[in-house]
Amino acid sequence: MFYFPLDFAFALRPYLDALRPELVVVAETEFWPNFLRLAKRSGARIAVINCRISDRAFPGYKRFRFWLPKLLEKTLASIDVFLAQTEEDRRRLTEIGAPDSKVTVAGNLKFDVAPPPAPKIVASLREGFDHSSAGPVLVCGSTLEDEEGSLLSAFRNILANHPKAVMILAPRHPERFLEVAELVEGLGFRMWRRSLWSGEPLAGGVLLVDSIGELAALYSLATVAFVGGSLVPRGGHNILEPALYGVPIVTGNHYENFRDVVDFFASRNAVRIVGVAELPLVFMELIENGDERTTLGRNALVALESQRGATARTVAALLQLMDTQEKSGRLPREGSA
Repeated sequence: MFYFPLDFAFALRPYLDALRPELVVVAETEFWPNFLRLAKRSGARIAVINCRISDRAFPGYKRFRFWLPKLLEKTLASIDVFLAQTEEDRRRLTEIGAPDSKVTVAGNLKFDVAPPPAPKIVASLREGFDHSSAGPVLVCGSTLEDEEGSLLSAFRNILANHPKAVMILAPRHPERFLEVAELVEGLGFRMWRRSLWSGEPLAGGVLLVDSIGELAALYSLATVAFVGGSLVPRGGHNILEPALYGVPIVTGNHYENFRDVVDFFASRNAVRIVGVAELPLVFMELIENGDERTTLGRNALVALESQRGATARTVAALLQLMDTQEKSGRLPREGSA
């Protein structure tokens, strides 16, 4: 493993001379003009996988094509295969200059994610909830500044009807753990910090997840899951993690970074999309209506399962590209992998 060199020819050539790549695989839209040009000139085949052109990036690429058409054209021409996530991404790729014959829709690799191994905290919390008859459990993950206040306000309404309810609150950025802890305590909620929790019963308060790498598995405990970064204009976060557990998902209406996934789930009645004003009502409706929760969670899991297979399609395309490379006369070098 090493740092990727700056996109200057003098910095790139020593790496390419040492590595002598036969196949270069680029994820999403890392279009580095000099790297792609020099890698192609060295004889490598180049594939862009899981390719998407976001709502935010698309206008920039169109402006780039208008002002520097030859540079973008040469950059995209260096690529042998584009494996787009969706038909919309395929259309956008061709609109900014990718040759239509090189663009294929392979699906989104994120749909092939598997549930992570459950850390010990999941079993401990489940046992603690059972012991104290706690519930419902609202898991709010990847939250950002200006979201926690609205979520805690909605949770206060839940507590009024369900005194043993628990919110599991996981801020997105570790540097905000202390800030969020002070907010929770300042609003008068009982609070336990994940880093200090030693197994005491949990009910009627907020568990602040001030740890890293546990959120995905914690979604399995949710009566209702909320995915943050979406009540404020920050583009949203990945709703597939709670979908793995078939739990009902709520997200805000700022989900541009995951447009295709959220829109697909919405078309399958597999997610609730809300603004700040609707948040308390939607949480309460789902908590009070078991049939609706079950349907929403089941639909989320079915929607996820229906889109699996991008990994197999991507591997098949890469193997075909490597096979084409060998047939074109460039055989694998001695000792190459």
